[in-house]
Amino acid sequence: MEQLLLKMDEKSEVKVIAASAHNFRIELVKKVGKDDIPGLIEISHCMAERFGKQALLSKTNIPKYFNPETLPFLARLKGEIIGYIIGVPLEYFKQESWAHFDVNMGKKNTLYTYAFVIKSNFRGKGGYGKTLKRIYINWAKKQKYHFITGHVENGISKRFPGTTETVKVFPDWYGLKTPFEYYRRTLI
Repeated sequence: MEQLLLKMDEKSEVKVIAASAHNFRIELVKKVGKDDIPGLIEISHCMAERFGKQALLSKTNIPKYFNPETLPFLARLKGEIIGYIIGVPLEYFKQESWAHFDVNMGKKNTLYTYAFVIKSNFRGKGGYGKTLKRIYINWAKKQKYHFITGHVENGISKRFPGTTETVKVFPDWYGLKTPFEYYRRTLI
């Protein structure tokens, strides 16, 4: 595990996708650095509160989600990470049984939303989460993705704007004992 960190640069390499005059910015992470590890781990606790320990980021699994094959975006306010969204081409999950319910597997036109989290004290304030999601979707469109997919609690995708369909409902998603739906949102 320490070897992973030894090979990691001190600072993350990011591309600023959007910025405001109030020190809020959305960044596409090209290469995660040691400087962002503590903030990413801290914010993952917000997801773990709802989705269990499997949602926690750690020094060992961060490279799995922040690497050249994934599309991680950070939301920063005054330099502090307050949220992230991780998009992954659907084909990355070809070994997962749930992914085979998607008719677009292998077509390279679908971006799977692996994680989307905003720190609790920033939810519903300032539009930070909505801005992060909107920029992520617009970026996906510019990259020629036709669909965004993901897993959410049953019924949530009905509130998404645009054309969204439920592909499959999973009654017991990874032991959470809550039905989750796999949704597909059309971008084009």
